[in-house]
Amino acid sequence: MSSENEPKYKDALLAYSNATLGISMVVAVLIGIGIGYFLESLFGVRWLFWLGVIWGVSAAILNVYKAYKRQKREFDELANDPKYAYKAQNEEEEDE
Repeated sequence: MSSENEPKYKDALLAYSNATLGISMVVAVLIGIGIGYFLESLFGVRWLFWLGVIWGVSAAILNVYKAYKRQKREFDELANDPKYAYKAQNEEEEDE
């Protein structure tokens, strides 16, 4: 991809994407707590609150996993970039 085709604010967008991970984790836990509190007040059963907390924490972990997979895919694409092929060639020469 040439520099003409790259978005002007690519670095800012990448930083924003990484910053939203922390926010999404907090929001997922808070939504889970809210659902748990609502279910507890609706049915009067205490363990429904903790079920909501578990759902929120699980959603936060899922967000981290998805972000990890996205970053790994981007780094794998970067590793296949011909611009960085000299590094792989130097490693092969050192092995011989």
